[in-house]
Formats: sequence, structure tokens, C-alpha cells
Amino acid sequence: MAYENRNVKVVVGMSGGVDSSVSALLLKEHGYDVIGIFMKNWDEEDDSGYCTAAEDYEDVVRVCDTIGIPYYSINFTKEYWDRVFQYFLNEYKSGRTPNPDVMCNKEIKFKAFLEFSMKIGADYIATGHYARIEHTDGHYRMLKGVDKNKDQTYFLCELGQKQLSKTMFPIGHLDKLEVREIARKAGLKTADKKDSTGICFIGERKFKEFLNQFLPAKPGEIRDLSGRVLGRHDGLMFYTLGQRRGIGIGGVGTGEPWFVVDKDVENNVLYVAQGEKNPALYSYGLFTKEVNWIDGGMDFDELKCKAKFRYRQPDQDVMVFKKDNGYLVVFDKPQRAVTPGQFVVFYDGEYCLGGGVIETVYKDKKALI
Repeated sequence: MAYENRNVKVVVGMSGGVDSSVSALLLKEHGYDVIGIFMKNWDEEDDSGYCTAAEDYEDVVRVCDTIGIPYYSINFTKEYWDRVFQYFLNEYKSGRTPNPDVMCNKEIKFKAFLEFSMKIGADYIATGHYARIEHTDGHYRMLKGVDKNKDQTYFLCELGQKQLSKTMFPIGHLDKLEVREIARKAGLKTADKKDSTGICFIGERKFKEFLNQFLPAKPGEIRDLSGRVLGRHDGLMFYTLGQRRGIGIGGVGTGEPWFVVDKDVENNVLYVAQGEKNPALYSYGLFTKEVNWIDGGMDFDELKCKAKFRYRQPDQDVMVFKKDNGYLVVFDKPQRAVTPGQFVVFYDGEYCLGGGVIETVYKDKKALI
């Protein structure tokens, strides 16, 4: 097998983390012609003046030297700014809460990076995502990663047949503990490196301070659902539906915590409600204009399946109704804090069917009839 793979060139997107490091290692051990590529997507230092990308690239260099593969760095900062960051800002301007990680996968890793890799003669690209690919009868399907706690198909819902046909996920059949153990045994520097968290271009910095650099904050009123003014917010863009912390109105009312339940962008009002089980936190359905179906298209009028409305959420039972202008998704059970701008991602058991941006959330059952 290893001998057969020696003429198959695989370009691995390496972040400086353990997952992509082990992906490159496993491909090398299986005899592939492996090249490591570090993508620089954001060109800015952190609050201390230190460029974290430089440290990540140093880790990539050490890992590639240990494995014995060539490595390069490529700068995608312009593509990232144009295709991901501008989307991120525009969504916040509109009062929604975007998911730039999904767009980064769609526009950078599986578009700009894929196109670059094909130009330099790659047969495939590979990443350290926890997901799997199945090829049957000429069709490619994406399955959840075996490690359900790390499964990343939610963030890969915008991929299609073209991308999957040229992609490998070498660690999709492993759990995280196994990945780290493989890295330790191979002496890889990243074996015990902490996983990155949060939005990639913000990192460990304070979100409000970062966003204020690009969008001027517009403070306004905080009201309860009866219209009573309870306080002032720092700017609608700093709050998301279901948020509890950082509202700044503790001690008012019954003593129960307050939660963000709505935003009135036109009048710059943040609406809150009290209590963990407040009905205003829940919705009965949503609408999405477009769904990327991974198999290239789903021909149906009604579809019963599972869905997630945020990462790591347990799968929820839904009915999807095809409409002239998009898809109506009706929940079997009311769902908490479903947020416009995030993604609804559909599943059939282990298979990820695809996903789309949540445009509208329905808190009134009558709106679904």
C-alpha cells in the first residue's frame, strides 16, 4: 500500500497544532508524497505585540523536520480579509451573529488553499479536521468524526462534491487522546500543545476591544419585553441571543438571571427576559434562504432529519419543508437561543447533509402554519 501511494502528492494544511501535525505524520507513514503548508490568514499582533502566527509557524517547521517532509508558508491575508472578515463585519453591522469559522473553511481552506495546492501538482489536500469521507457510487459523503466531542462537520457544512473529491481527513477515525498519544510516540513538539479556541483572528484578545477597532459601538437602551427601560447596552454587536453574562443589570426584578432574547436594530434596543426557562428564549422553527447540500442537491418537498443550530449541540429532530424562496425548518421540540447569522446543519445519522445560514427565527407557532 505504501509503495502504491508514493506517487500520490498530498498537501497538508498545517496550523501548528497537534491535529494537523498527526495528519501529516500518518500520511507520511502510509507512503504518500507529503508537503506541509502553513497558511497565514491574519496579519496582526496580539495585545502584547507578539505575532502568534510566528510561533505557530515555528512549530510547523519543527514538526515537518521531525517527520521528514518539506514545508512552506503561504500568505492568504488578502483573501481572508476580502472573503471572511468583511462578511464577519457586515453580519455584525446587520445585528446578526456570524460564524466566520464556517466561512474560513469554505473560502480559504477548501477554496484558496485547495486551488493553490492543485496548481502546484497536488492530488489531494488534507487537514486535521475531525470528520470522515465516504466514496460510494461516484458520490462523496461526509460523516461525523469518530470522536463525537471533537466532531467538526458543523464547520464543514459548506463543502461539496468538488472539495470532498480532493480532500483527506487522516484523523477522522481517531479520538483526541489517540491523536495526542501518536504525536508523543513520534516525538512531535505539538503533542501537548493547547487547542486553539475562539475566533481565529481574535485569539485570546478581548472581543469588545477587537471589534471596536473596526465597528464603532453605538450604545442604547436595554428593555424588558414590556418595554420598561432597565439599563444601557454597549452596542448591539456585543450581544448574542441567549447571552447571560455581561448584560449589567443584575439585582433587578425577581433575582433570577437576565438573558438576551431579541435585538431591535432599527431602534438600537436590546431586549432581555428573566429566568432560565423564559419562553422568550425559545423558538419553534427557522428559515434559511439557501442550503448547501453536500451531495449536490436534495430533491424533496418534506424531509425528516436531525439538525444542529450551534457547534457541539446534540442532534435535534426537525422537519424541513422546501419553499419557493428557501427552506422552512420546524423543530420537534422548542429550541433555546437559536441565533440568526449562525448555521443550521442537517444530519442523517452519521452523515452530514449540509447546512445554511439562519435568516429568521420563529418564536410564534402560528408563523409556521
